[in-house]
Amino acid sequence: MNDPELALLWGPDAQAEVPVVGLIPGSRPGTEHALSGQIDRLVVTPERVLIVDFKTIRPAPVTEDAVPPLYLEQLATYRAALARIYPGRPVECALLWTDGPLLMPISPALLTRHLPGRLPP
Repeated sequence: MNDPELALLWGPDAQAEVPVVGLIPGSRPGTEHALSGQIDRLVVTPERVLIVDFKTIRPAPVTEDAVPPLYLEQLATYRAALARIYPGRPVECALLWTDGPLLMPISPALLTRHLPGRLPP
């Protein structure tokens, strides 16, 4: 919690254990997917939205390509839901590996490939 790189996660714009429920667009026109989950840390500023999920697997993956698909699908779903809530703001995602700790940003392109209903990457 004293790491300067992680300070924004504990600052005044951060919230803990934020429930998120809703529908997100599916991969085919006119389809939707239901979502019910909880975001570990959510940082909302006028400039952007940051979703951070804590993960405890050891050892932590070295690159985003080594992240288990289930984690990427979870973040992709949260990102799609919050993009509807905060239109016009970029919605960024990261995993906070407790083994380290290490904050790993996840690219929008990788998350787009892991949206529910998409063919596996």
